[in-house]
Amino acid sequence: MQNTGNCKLICIDIDGTLLNDAKEVLPEVKRAVGEQYKKGRKIALVSGRMPCGVSLVEKELGIDCIKICNAGTYILMDGECVKEEVMPVSVMRRLYEETAVKHQVPLWIFQGLQWYVDRIDSFVEKEMEIIKQAPGVTDIYGLAESWDKNGIRPNKFLIAADEEKISEIQAELEKWEGRGFDVARSSENYLEIFPENVDKGKAVLSLCDILNISSRDMAAIGDQELDIPMIEAAGIGIAMGNAIPELKAKADFVTLTNSEAGTAYALEHYL
Repeated sequence: MQNTGNCKLICIDIDGTLLNDAKEVLPEVKRAVGEQYKKGRKIALVSGRMPCGVSLVEKELGIDCIKICNAGTYILMDGECVKEEVMPVSVMRRLYEETAVKHQVPLWIFQGLQWYVDRIDSFVEKEMEIIKQAPGVTDIYGLAESWDKNGIRPNKFLIAADEEKISEIQAELEKWEGRGFDVARSSENYLEIFPENVDKGKAVLSLCDILNISSRDMAAIGDQELDIPMIEAAGIGIAMGNAIPELKAKADFVTLTNSEAGTAYALEHYL
C-alpha cells in the first residue's frame, strides 16, 4: 500500500459515494473534500453521469474539479475536453433493435455534452430531476443517419430498468460476439454500456498521464461494479461501507456508508 502522505490526486465516484441516498452532499463531506483541495491535492469527480450532472456536484462542492464523465469516456479539465472515447453508430442501431425494443426500455445515448433517448419513462424522469436536464427525444434511425453523415460517434449508452430486468439484459449483452463494448452497473438499476477496454480505471490512468502523476500517488473511492477498475488502478483504493462485496475485496480500506459521510471519514482517516 502506498504512503498516503504522497497522495496528489483523489478520484471520487458521485452516486452512492460522494452523495448520500437523498443525492445530497453532506456538510461533513463538503468540508473534508474542501480541506483536501486546500492541501493542493487535485479532485476528480469520476462518474457515469453526463457532464452537466457532474457539474452540479462540482458547484455544490464549491471547488474546481476535474470531471471524468460518461463512465470514463469524456474527461473535462478547465472546461475543455482533454480525452474522449467513442463507439460506432452501428452499435447504437443494434442496441436499439435487439435490446431496447425487445425489452421495451428506452435507450439512453450520450455524446459529448448531450443526452438523447427514444422515449421517456419513469427512470428518465427521475434522472431529469436529479441532473436538472432534459434529454433530446429522438428517432434513433434518424439520429444514426445524421451522425453517420457528420462523423459523430456516441460515447456511452445506458439502460435503466428494475434490477431483475437489468440482470437479464446484462447477461444477454455479455454474450454478444464481437460486440465492441463492455458493460457494468453503476447501480442496481443502471447498466452502463461503453467502448471496449475503456473504463473508469483506464480513464483515471489517462488522467495521471495528463497530469504527470504516478498512479501510486492517486486515491480512489467508489461503491459499485463500475468503480472496480478505478479502485484497482489507484495506489490507495477505498470502498464505501455500502459498496458491493466485489469492490470491498479489491480495496485497501473500507470506510463508512454514503449516508454516514463515508467519503469524509475516508479522507480524514486514510489520507
